Amino acid sequence: MQSPGKSLKEALLCAQSEQRLTAGVYESAKIMTDDPDSVSFCVLAMDEEFQCDIALQIHFTLIQSFCFDNDISIVRVSDVQRLAEIVGDKAVPLEDAHCVLITNPADGSWEDPALEKLHLFCEESRRLNDWVPEISLPGVDRGPSADLRFCSDAVKLLIWKYSS
Repeated sequence: MQSPGKSLKEALLCAQSEQRLTAGVYESAKIMTDDPDSVSFCVLAMDEEFQCDIALQIHFTLIQSFCFDNDISIVRVSDVQRLAEIVGDKAVPLEDAHCVLITNPADGSWEDPALEKLHLFCEESRRLNDWVPEISLPGVDRGPSADLRFCSDAVKLLIWKYSS
């Protein structure tokens, strides 16, 4: 099974491509208030810079409570900047990535395997009394050429090791 971080990244990118992503604490609260049944998944991001932000902590507490009351899976990430890189537009930096919601499609005719894995991960975490599990987002993409170089080096190492 792939890591929860990779599943989260895939689910975010899929939702973004289908315009089912809402970023920002206030924007997310509005969606949750107006149409709570449309929300499928919630990501809360915190970093050291905002650890002492009492207003943000209060918003997080309210969002978590809302998610628990409405059976919405929720996770935390500790790298708000990395989350902003994943969900933000390259041309316009994302102002607030502290809360990101994935909503259901309007027609209801979609299945996202990455999102299903995340729901299962959250369900298992709740069984272990971890109500808001923390997920580490994968690092910056190296690109296919770096992966090929790594694979090539690994193959060379294996050939050298077993030919000696």
